[in-house]
Amino acid sequence: MAYVKASERRGQIVTATRAVLERDGVAGTTLRAVAAEADIPLGTLHYVFPSRDLLLTAVTEDIAGDVAALLGAVVDLGGGLEQAIRGGLAGYWEQMVVGGRGLLLVQYELLTHALRTPGMENLARWQVDGYTSVVGAWCRQAAEAAGETCAVPYDTLARVMVANVNGLILQYLSDPDPDRSSADLAAMTEMLVHLASPRPVEGAGS
Repeated sequence: MAYVKASERRGQIVTATRAVLERDGVAGTTLRAVAAEADIPLGTLHYVFPSRDLLLTAVTEDIAGDVAALLGAVVDLGGGLEQAIRGGLAGYWEQMVVGGRGLLLVQYELLTHALRTPGMENLARWQVDGYTSVVGAWCRQAAEAAGETCAVPYDTLARVMVANVNGLILQYLSDPDPDRSSADLAAMTEMLVHLASPRPVEGAGS
């Protein structure tokens, strides 16, 4: 077997785990199934990830990284906070929700698994806080780049945004009606823009 750098091997295993999770769910994601998907010996997998919980934690971190990358790619942060909210929500919904039912189920299954597994409660908290932190930093960056302020603390805006998006996602997963979900997303976007009420920093540009 050719030598593979540890960082590359880790990424290979995480990618394989995500594929197994989307296909078989958390219950069916065993280390043996992941090793088979990655086409590596089980011993190699155990060396990189000694336990399934460590592997699931790595997957959770990887998905959060995807969300951060998506938000950074779909919106020009120099356009201000309102544009970031509108563009970010639209882009996230189109790419991660409409085009990613399997991944959404994985995220919710991972959260439930963490809440139900003694010793993994911190992962559940990290999953929610991780998404909130990503969104809050992204909103702050957009506002500051445009010389704006936000009417509420950025972490408050981010928590409300994440909570509302999660609610719409659950509705969409249960009943994927594109017209209804688009209308609900538009209404939620207006609510969040109003909550943020971005305005120029006093004295900026004067």
